Amino acid sequence: MEKKKKIYFAGSIRGGRVDAKLYSRMIAHMKHMGHTVLTEHVGSSNLCLVEQGHTDAAIYLQDTAWLRESDVVIAECTCPSLGVGYELAYAEARNIPVHIFYNPAKCALSAMLKGNEYFFIHPYESEEEIFTTLEELLI
Repeated sequence: MEKKKKIYFAGSIRGGRVDAKLYSRMIAHMKHMGHTVLTEHVGSSNLCLVEQGHTDAAIYLQDTAWLRESDVVIAECTCPSLGVGYELAYAEARNIPVHIFYNPAKCALSAMLKGNEYFFIHPYESEEEIFTTLEELLI
């Protein structure tokens, strides 16, 4: 029997929400596979309402607690984000596996990510490629 994973999904929030619908579909796919996505709110279309009433310090404390609890980090990095970069470095420092997805037709991924052998980089052209890769990674 496969082990269900606790997944920290990382995607741009304050850096831009252009890919929020993609985040939502990725999160739904991982949940459909039976995994727990600790940060499913990242795919919410009403994210400003989710953050409302939370201080930056409270968000930091909650997100870093979720990172420490996670088995793996899945990040969609097509839209650059300072917060996501921080989360990836935080995960690396704690030896949490990190898988980074990005669409090379839409962005040039940072050399700080592509040049780091710790990270597993998954360029994609279509959403179907993302879902196939997730299924391979999360079995």
